[in-house]
Amino acid sequence: MMGQEGIAIVNGAHLTQRNLDVDYPFRQHSDMLYMTGFSEPEAVLVLIPGREHGESILFCQARDENSERWTGEITGPERARQLYGVDDAFPINDIDEILPGLLENQRRVYHCMGEDRDFDDRLLRWLHGFSGYRQSGGHSPGEFVQLGQYLHELRLFKSQTELALMRRGADITIKAHERLMCSITPGQYEYQLEAELLHQFMIMGARHAAYPCIVGSGDNACVMHYVANNRRMEDGDLVLVDAGCEHEGYASDVTRTLPVNGRFSTPQREIYDIVLAAHEAARREIQPGNHWNQPHMAAMRAVTEGLVGLKILEGDIDALMEDEAYRPFTMHRIGHWLGLDVHDVGEYRVEEQWRVFEQGMVMTVEPGIYLGRDLSGVPERYRGIGVRIEDDVLLTRKGHEVLTDALVRDAAGIEALMASGAVQRQE
Repeated sequence: MMGQEGIAIVNGAHLTQRNLDVDYPFRQHSDMLYMTGFSEPEAVLVLIPGREHGESILFCQARDENSERWTGEITGPERARQLYGVDDAFPINDIDEILPGLLENQRRVYHCMGEDRDFDDRLLRWLHGFSGYRQSGGHSPGEFVQLGQYLHELRLFKSQTELALMRRGADITIKAHERLMCSITPGQYEYQLEAELLHQFMIMGARHAAYPCIVGSGDNACVMHYVANNRRMEDGDLVLVDAGCEHEGYASDVTRTLPVNGRFSTPQREIYDIVLAAHEAARREIQPGNHWNQPHMAAMRAVTEGLVGLKILEGDIDALMEDEAYRPFTMHRIGHWLGLDVHDVGEYRVEEQWRVFEQGMVMTVEPGIYLGRDLSGVPERYRGIGVRIEDDVLLTRKGHEVLTDALVRDAAGIEALMASGAVQRQE
């Protein structure tokens, strides 16, 4: 993609201080993780097609006995060459002496400008240092190209190796949700369900959640990114659980909505079944050749038809769709790309047209209906009900595969699983 006379620079992530003497858990920048698998902070990858002494160069921390006593083993440049397949590696502290020389006589710099302003400033200083260099017959880069338009297009299409990791992550997430479903009882706090999820993630080898777990009961289920998780759950509540593990850097993303007492009330079941119908309508549209907006519109039609059936909306279906009358009750689109980031990279439109589905893409399907207690015009029996159902879906050659399909989705199946958990607790 780069051709000759170009250089690509990929930044790793930095340690970030949480509070005095404590850092946040380190997580490598997804672009660096994708390109190298290297998981230590303060690293930079450089790619130079056709370079005589090696096309891939990694700058990383040098080994230091004193540092390793405190924070553990450091890979170091020599072992980085052996373990990560790069052609050459240098200490990160030498980057100011080495990288400017690698920039010489390159016409284009491929870099994600704007993500790391401090590094951007260093890069610009190196380039400004070439003033007068043309007098000796050389040239400095004259063009900056956003690396993301190439690298993120690659990340959008998952290899078989990546899919194996994502399937494993989906399996772990399924087990965690099943564990949670079997443990719910009225009177628990939301964070106790979060603990069940995190326990199962770690027991199965996924050290981290892919994003902060959402465990929202009652009216909290109507808050899109609710993460306080501190409410006491009451008999008769629904609880919306949106959680997925991160396995080897790859995210899973699953939502189920559950009755705290193990049985959906009639109003809860009515709303739940509409969302389930929207989920099924969206999945039918996920196949190569269709475009990104088709599943969304199919789901919104199912939502509109369902809300008309409950008299929450009134009027002609086509006219309501045209007016987007569903918007007060479902504020988000029905999915996003999934991969190393939970909201993964990749364009949703190409040249102002919706992106066409192709084999190897992975996305979520997550329609929802949210009827907060302060929402006017909604019958009282439906207020405070929030429902979302989310699964992870792979585009295949002829259709799609639901990576999280093994997790029960229909209301009757959820009630049956929760009932089996109640029996186990009694025993």
